[in-house]
Amino acid sequence: MKIPLLKFLLKNYDKIIFIFILIIASFYRLYKITDYMTFLGDEGRDVLVVYKILHGDLTLLGPTASVGGFFLGPIYYYFMAPFLWLFNYNPVGPAIMVALFGVATVGIIYKIGREFFGSFVGLIASGVFAISPLVVIYSRSSWNPNLMPFFSLSTLYLIYKAVKNNNVKLFILSGLLFGITMQLHYLALFLGVVIFVYLLSYHFVYSKSNFFPRILKQYGAFFIGFVVGWSLFLAFEIRHGFPNIISIFNFIFNPVDTHGSGRFFETVGNVFFRLFGRLITNFPPPDKVSLFTKVNIDLWYSTTLILGIVSVGFLFFKCFKEYKLRSLEFTKISLIVVWFVFGVGLFGFYKKSIYDYYFGFMFPLPFLIIAFFLKNLWQKKIGKLLVIFILIIIIYLNNLTPPFKASANRQLLQTETISKFVLEKTNNKPFNFALITGGNSDHAYRYFFTVWQKEPTVIHNEKIDPNRKTVTNQLLVVCETVPNCHPLGNSLWEIAGFGRAQITDSWDVSVVKVYRLIHYKGNEN
Repeated sequence: MKIPLLKFLLKNYDKIIFIFILIIASFYRLYKITDYMTFLGDEGRDVLVVYKILHGDLTLLGPTASVGGFFLGPIYYYFMAPFLWLFNYNPVGPAIMVALFGVATVGIIYKIGREFFGSFVGLIASGVFAISPLVVIYSRSSWNPNLMPFFSLSTLYLIYKAVKNNNVKLFILSGLLFGITMQLHYLALFLGVVIFVYLLSYHFVYSKSNFFPRILKQYGAFFIGFVVGWSLFLAFEIRHGFPNIISIFNFIFNPVDTHGSGRFFETVGNVFFRLFGRLITNFPPPDKVSLFTKVNIDLWYSTTLILGIVSVGFLFFKCFKEYKLRSLEFTKISLIVVWFVFGVGLFGFYKKSIYDYYFGFMFPLPFLIIAFFLKNLWQKKIGKLLVIFILIIIIYLNNLTPPFKASANRQLLQTETISKFVLEKTNNKPFNFALITGGNSDHAYRYFFTVWQKEPTVIHNEKIDPNRKTVTNQLLVVCETVPNCHPLGNSLWEIAGFGRAQITDSWDVSVVKVYRLIHYKGNEN
């Protein structure tokens, strides 16, 4: 019995290791997710919209972009809807959805790595991706950019399969996925350029005799799928004169430099390093660098940069070699090369600040590049020892800051507790509500009020409400800027619109202070 079992294990070692990787990936993403998930104003806004969708109020617009003042498509809301419903309107449902997409991305990376370059690459790439702290952080909260790794990778894989098999249906399907990706974050435009160039380069190498008929047919099929995948958002844009599409293009390519350096090569160099440093070796962000000694930081930075340059250099070398041979391997390697060159290079034209989550459409890329290099290094005489050493260092660095090492924020529980306390202090009477904050919004609190069907009355201006019927006899104020909070005379509309007031009660609740205000009666506290 022992020998057949041993044979089975040796024959299926890669599948067994992959299952173990999936278990690790699931643990990193789902362990105590309720305690660690982000639940602030933006998340509250999203679940409020989805709550209304589940009650028949459909929408053609999605979340507003964090910068730029335009809207994205609504597809993310419709992904959220079944999970919010399944979890009985608990906001942890959509966060679990994102975590499951994150685990699925690990699976796709393994599949692509194995299909392109062998099991070794699939296991290394998916294994490191599974534990990368930055990747994990963006897999544990509900936010539209957090699905980008899954959909960008799926889109590119289907493009490869469509090109390889000259399959019109796959081109349509890949276009549909790209249409979905475009609704998750506006930088999916960069992914569109990658796809356009990849198809062009493929047919330049393999289809010179009938170049134009083939490429036009494939572009056309892809575009049909894209229109279907983007249809909800496109319907709104056509109806209103394309306001968001115009704003997106203006925002990305506006020559006015507000925060970015504006220097092409400096920006590209910064993106290159961060792609490997933030994702592969867990190099700390600028605000955390001071926590380490200069010697450690310099060594960390240098080795990361060398690993990135050597890995990319080897990728380019192999691509050129396969191009000269016109081999089928060129279709695989060239996809990675085009993804890297244009994914990184286009950031050089981006004139705004670049945040880590902007790399979402490229998250899987450095893992595949590093794994491909390590596979070839493994085949050298002393390569095995070097590969083992490099992997041990990478695993060690990525476990310096696991997502559950820091104290749990418990934002969801805190918001629910505070909201419940506010309702208790209303004595079941009508009330107005205000939030004094340093940068949050009140949507998270209003979500719980809505679900519990105890919504505060919204104060309207005198043109809409000349008789001030929307002003109740009490105003409950949550103050997040403790201890420097002064609700009386605050310019916030929800407070100013209530009129002259006095404080009757105040309470410390969780991390905030709650005030009850009533209309001024001559005995102001």
